[in-house]
Amino acid sequence: MRDVTIIGGGLAGLAAAVRLAPRGHRVTILESRPRLGGRASSFTDPATGQLVDACQHVSMGCCTEFAELAETIGVSKFLEKQPTLYFMTPNRRVSRFRRDPWPAPLHLGRALAGAHYLSASEKLRIAWGMACLLRADAGDAPPLRPWLVHHRQSPRCIARFWSVVLTSALNESVENLGLKYARKVFVDGFLKDRDGFVVELPTVPLGRLYGEELRAWLTRHNVVVVEDCSVRGIDPAAGSITLRDGRILKSETTILAVPFDRVLPLLSPVVAADPFFARIARLEPSPITSVHFWFDRDVLPLPHVVLVDCLGQWIFRRDGGYVQVVVSASAGLKALGREAIERVIRTELLHLFPAFQTTTLLRSKVVTEQSATFRAVPGIDALRPTQATPIRGLILAGDYTQTGWPATMEGAVRSGNLAAELVE
Repeated sequence: MRDVTIIGGGLAGLAAAVRLAPRGHRVTILESRPRLGGRASSFTDPATGQLVDACQHVSMGCCTEFAELAETIGVSKFLEKQPTLYFMTPNRRVSRFRRDPWPAPLHLGRALAGAHYLSASEKLRIAWGMACLLRADAGDAPPLRPWLVHHRQSPRCIARFWSVVLTSALNESVENLGLKYARKVFVDGFLKDRDGFVVELPTVPLGRLYGEELRAWLTRHNVVVVEDCSVRGIDPAAGSITLRDGRILKSETTILAVPFDRVLPLLSPVVAADPFFARIARLEPSPITSVHFWFDRDVLPLPHVVLVDCLGQWIFRRDGGYVQVVVSASAGLKALGREAIERVIRTELLHLFPAFQTTTLLRSKVVTEQSATFRAVPGIDALRPTQATPIRGLILAGDYTQTGWPATMEGAVRSGNLAAELVE
């Protein structure tokens, strides 16, 4: 059995630890923050001490390895299935998207037929596009939008259906996406399995989701967790890790499970220049913005709402009048500034739900995760490294590595599982 040091306590690093520890490996997790969970985590609101998610994270029925991790560490009880998705347009009409007891892909036929924001001809076009998507070969990841146009998808179909789903799922606009991961979203999430599309929402803040139960599991399995521990550099050849405070730790095997933009700075210039690692620098980040509102009471009638033809894309209801609105692929909002973003989103919210006009806004907060995900553009897989590296004793983990999945919680967990399989 080996001494394994995992740098990064996000989902990729945690998944690797959960796979390795029961096999008898001596596992240490080094996390630069005072908490676990990485980007899927919470911060403490200074006004109230309340745990607040920087951005709402959701899972789906097709996220099987994330579900296995949640079950293993004992937090699946905090994930609540949403058998119905609610789609709303600016005229306040709502369509309910739920499955029927028919085999896939017929299980969602009636849901598509009932979408009020699509005409009959548009629904036929979309059904045809989905059928073509099932047969498509997306191996070389051609641009998505030309593919959609070629397969009879009108601009309105693209804006009101394909873009609504994919921008939220992949954190990228349809104009920039490649076909491969767009196809994966629809095939795995909607067409292949009756349960694939079912969204699961945490019933607790993410900081709580990766809190007591996780720490208890790690303790039972003798995993050492060191928080507030920043790493300055690693030397896999020497089996050493240099910390910010100058201390040097020894490690037989190092799993580097940090976001892609933090990988190269931890490597020596010679190693970082190796073509295997150098391509990581060409990955581009895509931001997600979330706008948090605290009202004096709860008036949102639905647990969540997917918005069509709006700036906001998802609205999530939390306890006590707390509402979060998420805008994915939000680079275009940068020029507005936080106050303008809050004002525009709040105006939209008051229009969609007039009941909010009778409430008092207690406070609000705009949070943007600038490097939330990598951009799933055409040909992106050529830039994604495998977990195995050319350097003995160094393994990569992270949603940016080759997992067959886009940048999601599922992709992060899969990367950690794959990394763990490489430990001898």
